[in-house]
Amino acid sequence: MYLEDAAKKADLYLKTLCSVKPNRRTGSAGNREATDFFADTIRPYGYEIDAAPFQCLDFISGESLLAHEEEIFEVSASPYSLSCDVAAELVIVSSMEELERTHYTGKILLMKGAICTEQLMPKNFVFYNPEHHQEIIALLEDKKPAGIITATAKNPEQVGALYPFPLMVDGDFDLPSVYCTDSVGEALARMQGELFRLKINAQRLPSSAANVLARLNREAAQKIVITAHIDAYEDTPGALDNASGTVVLLLLAELLSGYGGEHGIEIAAFNGEDHYSAGGQMDYLNRFGSELNHVLLAINIDDVGYKKGKSSYSFYQCTPELQQKAETIFRGFDSLVPGEPWFNGDHMIFVQSSVPALAFTADKGAELMKTVTHTALDTPGLVDPRKLVDVAQALNSLIRSI
Repeated sequence: MYLEDAAKKADLYLKTLCSVKPNRRTGSAGNREATDFFADTIRPYGYEIDAAPFQCLDFISGESLLAHEEEIFEVSASPYSLSCDVAAELVIVSSMEELERTHYTGKILLMKGAICTEQLMPKNFVFYNPEHHQEIIALLEDKKPAGIITATAKNPEQVGALYPFPLMVDGDFDLPSVYCTDSVGEALARMQGELFRLKINAQRLPSSAANVLARLNREAAQKIVITAHIDAYEDTPGALDNASGTVVLLLLAELLSGYGGEHGIEIAAFNGEDHYSAGGQMDYLNRFGSELNHVLLAINIDDVGYKKGKSSYSFYQCTPELQQKAETIFRGFDSLVPGEPWFNGDHMIFVQSSVPALAFTADKGAELMKTVTHTALDTPGLVDPRKLVDVAQALNSLIRSI
């Protein structure tokens, strides 16, 4: 009976989180609605709630125009791009060498080919920032093109099913940019040296957002932290990524409401995993980084409950005893399977500080990255609420056994 009732509750939570307007992008009105819903749902279970706001950027993007004489080309403004309305010669680069030696100050710069293979890390992103990404950004900022066009191909391993994808998603990068498909880029490349007009209607909006931290037994010497990111990528409903994990937190909060163990419990809805600034994660580290040595175990939940697959779990720096205990419990749930480690989720905040961690995600993550992730297709219909209940029940059993 519990499974049926809890699954109905999970389905309601899921649909509520996916229906906020305009979306759950960090800093948006919908994101604040989602965090308010999360806090209001957990508060009656007796948790101490911390939802202190932090500053961030949101944005508005209107229609963009790229034109050559009477011909119009389909482009979209990069998230957080500045606006512009310029007429200038089109210059093309496709490699670092060309980016270094080509003159494009005051020109419209088309970037295509090899240089557009990877989405660039935001210039101030501290967790991972390859040197060649930093070099690209530095060259562009130094040479100052009037506007940038990036032509991108499919790259599901890095950006999910989004096509085309914006090369820049960075509110700290102060040059106007648009993105287009690689096929549009090839058409543009045939007109190098021609005069183009690029108009971008966009605006950055100073905003605020909040992590929601729900705590029990805060004075305990050690605590168990369970996390999921509540934000979603740009304009996707974000059902699997990551309303699913957020729903597990809500279900688990209810299950643990009567917890009488010796450890502290911290349920953390992080806000910013899919935002260029990782604002929520940075805020958490700034406020509570000194407490990481008191974390007995960190558990992260992201992309679980896929109706065509199972939820996989992986361990990071856990003792053999803890790992064996967890595996014994998880074997009692048909929808849970062991999986391969993955290193780009919020559990890495803790792993990098030598905190033992456990992470849950979809066992069919590669399939989802190619077809669904970061697109409008990530809807509640892809999620089996019963599988979310399984994750919550498994974690309840594990936490109470530690």
